[in-house]
Amino acid sequence: MTDLLVAWSDGDQSALERLMPLVHDELRRMAGRYMRGERPGHTLQATALVNEAYLRLIEIRRVRWQNRTQFFALAARSMRRILVDSARARRSHKRGGGAETILLDEALVISQEPDAALVALDETLDALKTLDPRKAQVVELRYFGGLTVAETAEVLKISPETVMRDWNFAKAWLSREMGGNPPADG
Repeated sequence: MTDLLVAWSDGDQSALERLMPLVHDELRRMAGRYMRGERPGHTLQATALVNEAYLRLIEIRRVRWQNRTQFFALAARSMRRILVDSARARRSHKRGGGAETILLDEALVISQEPDAALVALDETLDALKTLDPRKAQVVELRYFGGLTVAETAEVLKISPETVMRDWNFAKAWLSREMGGNPPADG
């Protein structure tokens, strides 16, 4: 898979055609995780989310693909952006906007109002990104991308211990900023 990613980076479109069947199932699983947290009757389905993320990924021109973990991290980021953009559009259209304060634990399991929770978490994560971009990346990779500690360490080129320190700090910081108590370890 890494060879196909590198070939694709070098402009080989046939590598992309051979790559997609290899990554489709994992992308579908990622999309399924995201969609389970969404409200019933969401206009996006997992397949549409995969397709939209795929379109965004093939439009990326400046990425020098290194490995499958990096690919799935960017796929997770794309899916997050798609869902957050969709939630923001629905909220601004339906209610005129206005994010509410929620607990991080509620956001992590996507509360009864998934749109509000996802938007609030996204906005708070953006604030963390200005404070400490690496810690925000750890959250993005672990929570949104479903990457393990080891995979996150590999993508960010840091130790697993640093990933855990960043993860624990970020969870506590996000919880505080979102008006909640620090979540239980997990």
